[in-house]
Amino acid sequence: MRGKSLMFQGTASSVGKSTLCAAVLRIMKQDGLRAAPFKSQNMALNSFATKEGLEMGRAQVTQAEAAGLEPSVRMNPVLLKPTSDRRSQIIVNGKPIGTMSAMEYDTFKPRLREMIKAIYDDLEKDFDVVVIEGAGSPAEINLKKGDIVNMSMAKSADAPVILIGDINPGGVFASLYGTVKLLDEEEQARIKGIIINKFRGDVKILEPGLDMIEKLLNIPVLGVIPWMDIDMEDEDSVTERFERRSGRGQVNVAIVRLPHISNFTDFNLLGGEQGVAVSYATRAAEIREADIVILPGTKNTIEDLNWLKQRGLADEIVRHARRGGLVIGVCGGYQMLGQALRDPAHTESRIPEMAGLGLLDFTVTFRPEKTTVQASGQIDAAEGWLKELNGLMLDGYEIHSGVNEFGPECVPFLRLNGRETPDGVANRRGNVLGSYLHGLFDTGAFWRALVNRVRAEKGLDQNDGELLTMAEFRDREFDRLAALVRQNLDMDAVYRIIRGEDVPCGRWAHD
Repeated sequence: MRGKSLMFQGTASSVGKSTLCAAVLRIMKQDGLRAAPFKSQNMALNSFATKEGLEMGRAQVTQAEAAGLEPSVRMNPVLLKPTSDRRSQIIVNGKPIGTMSAMEYDTFKPRLREMIKAIYDDLEKDFDVVVIEGAGSPAEINLKKGDIVNMSMAKSADAPVILIGDINPGGVFASLYGTVKLLDEEEQARIKGIIINKFRGDVKILEPGLDMIEKLLNIPVLGVIPWMDIDMEDEDSVTERFERRSGRGQVNVAIVRLPHISNFTDFNLLGGEQGVAVSYATRAAEIREADIVILPGTKNTIEDLNWLKQRGLADEIVRHARRGGLVIGVCGGYQMLGQALRDPAHTESRIPEMAGLGLLDFTVTFRPEKTTVQASGQIDAAEGWLKELNGLMLDGYEIHSGVNEFGPECVPFLRLNGRETPDGVANRRGNVLGSYLHGLFDTGAFWRALVNRVRAEKGLDQNDGELLTMAEFRDREFDRLAALVRQNLDMDAVYRIIRGEDVPCGRWAHD
């Protein structure tokens, strides 16, 4: 092993690989190392457009930010974006190459190995350490033959592996033991340490089990990471965020939890605004209780709009808007607000056309060509209350296939990248707004203005405290994460593993 890489794998999905990679990258940055993230294949609907206009998974974007780096598609060369239960859009080197079923992709993906290795080798040359993230579990024996993301990646990078187990659902020792023993001898020898994640309680109660698993596997347990109350971006829709309410106060925000919800990281900052409670809604009653309703992005806009209609949510959103309630659509959610959605080439959906919610005067047509671009601009409204915000700068990125054709009742309020065609539009009343811009709320200023409009309508005092930007919020959480992990993970042992040195067992043994 060459001392240039470290790989984190897990006993299952959602054991905390992405978060621990981000933590270690932040610690390495603090320790003066130039370290970069890498994940050969990511499956997620949360994605990002790089400055070159290439698409990559947000998990590696978050990790790059933790390391103090500009995100690069080299950090995530293959991205799978599910369009249904059985098919995914395949994005290679930041560009979509088509949609495949699971079986089709399983046959195709071994062709990607040489490309992935070349990209990894190119990335490794530029950094002191590359922190590699696996996917799911290396012990998914039905998938080992075509593996490009777990042990085959570790072998390609000649990387030592640290195995992560999640204790929260129970059975962590069995999952650790079973994962290791399902690997062949060469793969087992590559595992140089174990981390137990998401522990609640006194570690001393756990120590007999830690000592026993070390003796059974002859692999040292490097740390026990406690359950963390730290707000990190989620890799995909397997998240507890959807089940909890963030913030509290007199302004209630309902984000509609669409079946193919994507880029919901756009909304992580919203609950931090004073006097605001944010939750994810799947029932009409939750819309009725809200002051602000947000329709988020989705990988399958027409199918998810159909779901809204079938569940009665569409009618409730329209009633909310007719009453004067604030409705905001971002990307796919923005498209749903129009008069009609057309997909003649079946770019996203099996359904060629569907009536929209009719709240904004435009139609959208999906095309095979995809817009992936970073964008910036300012609010520039010719009428309505949004004129008060003219000159407010916003920036972020766009990822969408739709092209809008606007009618006379649309009121432009946001233009990006110097385009004549508006990006953000509102209705005449100013209570229904939509934009393709991911990052619409990241400065905090636009969200503050929307919340204060609701507060004024409810007779509440205005919020005028200091704004927290998304960049500041992330930076604060990265430092909190790094401090907690550094306290509970033997980083000296981690650095020894990277250098190819042995780390002995026995730390948890008692006489």
